[in-house]
Amino acid sequence: MPAPVFTQSEASKVQAFLRGRLNPELKVQIRNRPDECAEIYIGKECLGVVSKNVEEGETSYSFEMTILDIDLE
Repeated sequence: MPAPVFTQSEASKVQAFLRGRLNPELKVQIRNRPDECAEIYIGKECLGVVSKNVEEGETSYSFEMTILDIDLE
């Protein structure tokens, strides 16, 4: 079964959701190649990715942000 494609319409909806809860300047950007992920940005900084998951007919989205130990210093 092929991976679900993250559409521009979905990116807009996820962006509105995340802007309302995290930061009004946040942007969800579709990757150049069609896949199940989109990138999350504030300004030019990529904070992480949001993935589309489809299981048993239900769709959900997961936001993943990696924090390096050097960023905490």
